[in-house]
Amino acid sequence: MPEIQLTGLATAFGIGLMIGVERERAHAGSEAPAGVRTFALVAVLGALAAFDESRLVLLTFGAVVATFAALAYYKAGAAAPGLTTEVAIVLTYVLGALAMRAAELAAGLAVLVTILLASRSRLHDFVRNRLTEHEVADGLMLAAAALIVLPLLPDRPLDPWGLLNLRLVFALAVLFMAIDAAGYIALRAFGTQSGLPLAGFLGGFVSSSAVHSAMGKRARVAPQTISAAVAGAALSSIATVLKLAAVLGVASLPLLAALALPLALSGAVAIAYGVTFMWRAQGSDGPLAPGRAFNPAHAFGFALVIGTFIAGSVLLVRWLGPRGAIIGAGLAGLANVHAGAVSAGALDRADALDERTACIAVLVAFTTNSLTKAGLAAWSGGAGFAWRLLPGLALMVAAAWAGLLL
Repeated sequence: MPEIQLTGLATAFGIGLMIGVERERAHAGSEAPAGVRTFALVAVLGALAAFDESRLVLLTFGAVVATFAALAYYKAGAAAPGLTTEVAIVLTYVLGALAMRAAELAAGLAVLVTILLASRSRLHDFVRNRLTEHEVADGLMLAAAALIVLPLLPDRPLDPWGLLNLRLVFALAVLFMAIDAAGYIALRAFGTQSGLPLAGFLGGFVSSSAVHSAMGKRARVAPQTISAAVAGAALSSIATVLKLAAVLGVASLPLLAALALPLALSGAVAIAYGVTFMWRAQGSDGPLAPGRAFNPAHAFGFALVIGTFIAGSVLLVRWLGPRGAIIGAGLAGLANVHAGAVSAGALDRADALDERTACIAVLVAFTTNSLTKAGLAAWSGGAGFAWRLLPGLALMVAAAWAGLLL
């Protein structure tokens, strides 16, 4: 028997044992419709049925397994706790068949299924006792915006000047809502001291500007979280530096080498500033009162601000023409520092711009992007949040320029 078939059969057997053990333990002390032996046999049956190239045997035995599961549920009658075990039997059959073609995928899915089954009590408690109606409504709104509305919007400018891209603007709003919701979830799960800094750092890989605005809004809504929110915003800039290094490496390796010290110094400042405010947030931990995961009006306001920056940058760059590589990078940096960096890197790679000027262009984009972050922080979080955050942004910019001078 070929090695791949032996691997598939062994994986299917392991899948059946794993899910079966969980189900038998879940029904300890009561009569279960299926236990560890039944699940193992069903998984192996699925693997053997997958040998049939016409899929007829696979579908036939699948129907048989589903029928027996339905009969077991019907026999249990009113005493049946639910359909979970019966559905798990059918799913085990499918995973056993999948193991013959993609053993790694089947094993991974089986682990996820087992975790889901084992988390029954926690999930039920979370959904029934912890989630509020507002939180459920916000989750559905975010899902609808991301999965229904966003794909339907045209991904092209609607005006002859190429300025208004509805999908881009709406995507920015969805991004802000997602980051704000992630911060809310992190707060509920880990508390103030750890939740906001973690959400800020991870959100920075998507959009540090959005994180600054979301953290400002969080600090305004819950003033006791202001130090943790500043830490989250500062730590998001670490992701900005890492992404900037990545795009420069793709655009121009010599330019990345020339900017290695400025980027390293700026990243070190962001880490130090974020950790300082994490330390200042000690003692502010505590459960967050249930509320709204995000504010849709605030999210669309953020998208409008960034969209205005993008449109203004396009107009000004067209007006200036090819004369202002540095000015163009700075204008692009108002909306996206990486756009300005890629532009400068491409010019450097094509020898259309000397390395020194390209370095200056990148740092100008970095500086103007920091101004955008400062403006968004002040707009969303108010003066108290902005004044705590501005020294960190200024020190990051100063460290980058000092690294260039060195």
